[in-house]
Amino acid sequence: MSTVKYSEGRLASVLLAPIVSEKATAVAEKHNQVLFKVMRDATKLEIKAAVELMFKVEVIDVNVVNVKGKTKRFGGRAGRRDHVKKAYVSLKAGQELNFSGEAA
Repeated sequence: MSTVKYSEGRLASVLLAPIVSEKATAVAEKHNQVLFKVMRDATKLEIKAAVELMFKVEVIDVNVVNVKGKTKRFGGRAGRRDHVKKAYVSLKAGQELNFSGEAA
């Protein structure tokens, strides 16, 4: 496993939240992928190691998407939502995640 290179404290903070939406559910069923919101400075290898450590599953591939924050108006002032980094994590065939922390 690739968890040797990273401290467990760092890996525990890399994954911020699972993304649960209609698109995420469709992707999960079609490609056996899970979506996570991750730290903006996280690398693919860190994301892979974090998912393998926390959920005890085998990760095949990680794809990341940087999403720019939307510009919004707050009263009379222009503001911006935070930028977000999403990770599409491909799992080995036959494996899935339940978010209670145990592999299925």
